[in-house]
Amino acid sequence: MRAYKFLLHPTARQEAALKAMLCDHCSLYNGALQERRDAYRHTSKTSIKYGDQSAQLKEIRSFDPERQGRWSFSSQQATLRRLDKAFQAFFRRVKAGQAPGYPRFKGVGHFDTVTFPKDGDGCRWDSTPHDRQTRVRLQGVGHIRVHQHRPVRGRVKTISAKREGRRWYVVLVCDEVPTEPLPATGSVVGIDMGTVHFFTDSGGVHKQNPRFLASMAVELTAAQQHLSTFPKRTRRRTKKHRAAVRKVAKLYAKVRRQRLDHHHKTALALVQEHDVIGHEKLNTAGMTKTPAPKPANDGAFLPNGAVAKAGLNKSILDAGWGQFLAILANKAESAGRRVIAVDARNTSRACPLAVGGCGHVAKENRVTQAKFECVQCGFVENADTVGALNVLHRAGLALCAEA
Repeated sequence: MRAYKFLLHPTARQEAALKAMLCDHCSLYNGALQERRDAYRHTSKTSIKYGDQSAQLKEIRSFDPERQGRWSFSSQQATLRRLDKAFQAFFRRVKAGQAPGYPRFKGVGHFDTVTFPKDGDGCRWDSTPHDRQTRVRLQGVGHIRVHQHRPVRGRVKTISAKREGRRWYVVLVCDEVPTEPLPATGSVVGIDMGTVHFFTDSGGVHKQNPRFLASMAVELTAAQQHLSTFPKRTRRRTKKHRAAVRKVAKLYAKVRRQRLDHHHKTALALVQEHDVIGHEKLNTAGMTKTPAPKPANDGAFLPNGAVAKAGLNKSILDAGWGQFLAILANKAESAGRRVIAVDARNTSRACPLAVGGCGHVAKENRVTQAKFECVQCGFVENADTVGALNVLHRAGLALCAEA
């Protein structure tokens, strides 16, 4: 399966219809959530299910034809199914002993996607190969121009209309997508993710970390400071406040697009150059967790390094390791390459066997952030390169075990 995301070019009338569609689906979602909340409190926790609420759609559409009757029946079912999945996840977290996170009501500004479960049912993807100005038809909106910047492969399964700031996108999910295997190169590489460098490979090559969020820090600071000057009593009520909110959102959206573009291009280069790519199995959520407070006997708190950890967390999240590794795995699967995630423990503290090291593991081997020097055999190398070499060695062991 593969997802394609294309920019829409709606007319003024079509954009107004898209906003109305989001608003009405948001109202349907909130109404269904209210019904479930009432049932949860007064009758049984599971007395209202998706099938019950879906059966009410016909009556709802006939009662309110102006707001609910003009949209696709299937898209409204998808909105109710979205709420049902939220409740299923809630009960799953309760059973697992995690933070439950009861489903919340959606504001109009936070409900940004409407999904059509099947091409041809309330929507139609009209496309010809290599046509950059194709169209998508949505019930109640019309035929919207699409900037199709790449050909769509496979069978279009679902179509979603999505709003990001003031931009509108169509997202196609396709199945039966043919693979595009690349010719073998015979190369195997290990990569060590970092914040100083985006990653370092086992050949000692450092990939520069663009630090998109840090490069936009001055503009973001100014925009957020301007937003904070509005008193709470006038927030969301004035045109200037809404403009300030859009300014901050626009800057963050730009950072997000830059990071995504960088990840796609970097992953594609790795897949084209190597047959097997090894990387550390990283728990990004755990690595960016806030340090636990350290209470003292007098009711105060001891220093716990939260300020320094906040800077590291920000750098890790700016690099976007999780997103990059997910993109790398998807591209490798399509190209017929192998991606192997290995245990990350002590990769930067073990003397690398891959280049004749002794394999000794000790935290004293890591002299500084950038320098590795084995206290047993005296092997000296860049610490990130050592980590990549150990990842390569463990990936090779995994391949041997499979063989």
